[in-house]
Amino acid sequence: MDRKALFFDIDGTLLSEITHTVPESAMQALKAARKRGHLVFINSGRTYCLTRDFMKNMEADGCLCGCGTYIEVEGKTLYHHQIPVWRCSRIKKDILSCGLDGVLEGPESCCMQKGEPEIPAVARLKRSVAGSGILTDHGWENDDYVFDKFCVIADGHSDKERFFKTLEPDIEAIDRGDNFYECVPKGHSKATAIQVVLKAYGMSLEDAFVFGDSMNDLSMFEYARHSVLMGKHDEKLEAYAEFITKTVEEDGIAYALEELGLIEK
Repeated sequence: MDRKALFFDIDGTLLSEITHTVPESAMQALKAARKRGHLVFINSGRTYCLTRDFMKNMEADGCLCGCGTYIEVEGKTLYHHQIPVWRCSRIKKDILSCGLDGVLEGPESCCMQKGEPEIPAVARLKRSVAGSGILTDHGWENDDYVFDKFCVIADGHSDKERFFKTLEPDIEAIDRGDNFYECVPKGHSKATAIQVVLKAYGMSLEDAFVFGDSMNDLSMFEYARHSVLMGKHDEKLEAYAEFITKTVEEDGIAYALEELGLIEK
């Protein structure tokens, strides 16, 4: 088989949301794919700081982070877009005035408000980010902190409609469910990241295979001609899937690569 470019989401695709580990079968399958000459890329909504440790144990040729805002291939940065300082400041003010809260995601760290969050889901998120060792000491009052993308969480007191109006000129909000929204600069997505990589390697769209499970994978499922959907997935992606595999825990990645002839059974 000619060389293909394989693009994998992390959470719910490579990484089990039950065991919080990558199955050994998936690790070996990616290794086998690269040995066969295919290119392997992680294509995640996570920014670079949230993928760095994950990548240490992965057999991959590059990492596409923050929904296409940061692209690193073979140890070199191909592309990086950050939200301008003035816009970062405005976004923080709008989040607070509309009664939401969340996390600002930069390439080297994440930033959250100081103190205990009033929204329970944000408090849980803060503990998780702090536990990962990537929470900056800066609070939101520091206007020197710039970020690539951000996530917000709402509750019954939030004015979501007014907040999303403030984003319309230049930010796209992806509804991840349960009042959680992933916010990405317009013109950036997992699909645009794939475009950059294919152009860099002189490969066609026909050579690309994408693997995902949730709505922040929608752009690459709409874009790619070969789309693999995990066994546990958002039903809205089914219309775009070429192949539905098993769940992460059922060795879905290895099963898909074998069935599609990308590695030997």
